[in-house]
Amino acid sequence: MDIINLREVMKGYTALEEDITSDQQQGLPQPAMDKAYISAKSISLPKDFEDVVVNNSFFDIMNQRTSRRSYNDKPLTLKELSFLLWTTQGVKNIVGKKNKATIRTVPSAGARHPFEAYLFINNVEGLEPGRYHYVATEHRLEFLGSLENQMDRVSEACCGQTFVGTCAVTFVWTVIPYRCEWRYTNKAQKYSLIDLGHVGQNLYLACEAIGCGTCGIGAYDQALADALLGLDTEPSNEKENEFVVYMGSVGKYDPKE
Repeated sequence: MDIINLREVMKGYTALEEDITSDQQQGLPQPAMDKAYISAKSISLPKDFEDVVVNNSFFDIMNQRTSRRSYNDKPLTLKELSFLLWTTQGVKNIVGKKNKATIRTVPSAGARHPFEAYLFINNVEGLEPGRYHYVATEHRLEFLGSLENQMDRVSEACCGQTFVGTCAVTFVWTVIPYRCEWRYTNKAQKYSLIDLGHVGQNLYLACEAIGCGTCGIGAYDQALADALLGLDTEPSNEKENEFVVYMGSVGKYDPKE
């Protein structure tokens, strides 16, 4: 493994890189702002979720933020799940004419937002256990089907971390690199990973606000995680290339925990 080249990803522009012409500068079409599974069952999500917040103190939320890996068997409500999706990927506005962009609850370099949010739902009121996809521009879920031994398989994909198998829902974020590469070429990887941190921190803070716990997960088996979502894990330079980059377990917890 070439450590030096891997570290270079974290650096800013060099004089040579500033001369690279992006696909946007060449007038190539902008990639879609999000994806949708046309044949999937659609579930509308509520937006009147103000009453789900049980802690309005910003100081308390920041001070209490921690990774929580122990969950009880209480389900999340649909409003609570809707709140967590909105705070991590929610679209507040769509701007632009020829080239449109989404203004969301999290920042993103150039408003590129290269991520898709998926859910492995285990214990949410009113929702069948299974795989779901979040369509951020329409604030709705798509049901992608059930998965036999789902929580065991998700836990296995997370390198055997057993707490993942006990949570109410597992958030999974994939990246479609070209959404960011279209504008930022070879700095898109750095910007995407920075943006991913914004998403994860919002999940932590939003969970604390509604009395839930979460734990970000960076340790997972790439092939197993991608396979659970039907994604091709092989390296690719295709514009539609998509793969898992981050996960987070979410569930209710007992205060003593």
